Amino acid sequence: MASGSEVALAVEAFYLLQAEGINTRVVSFPSWELFESQTDEYKESVLPKSVKVRISIEAGVKQGWEKYLGEYGEAISIEKFGASAPYEVLFREYGFTKEAVVQKAKSVIARLKTV
Repeated sequence: MASGSEVALAVEAFYLLQAEGINTRVVSFPSWELFESQTDEYKESVLPKSVKVRISIEAGVKQGWEKYLGEYGEAISIEKFGASAPYEVLFREYGFTKEAVVQKAKSVIARLKTV
């Protein structure tokens, strides 16, 4: 799940996961408010309760994503203020790479297998 420019990163990770045979979907979240105004049936079609492996990608704090991550999901986010460097460096350091997203997804999958 992602919004804005992070959706492109989610799509890149999608292709890597699909290539490894891991069924994946990308949810573009342009507006939490708009999503919340939809019917329960629509929301379930976008974020089925049966899908436990959820990753949010936010080049900011994860605040607000917890509602959509569910019990097992994880966020890729920047939880501190003041980091200063070119965005490519920050993104690499904070896990905003397709490889890091794939690894995070695999980590959640592995954790679910032990539950």
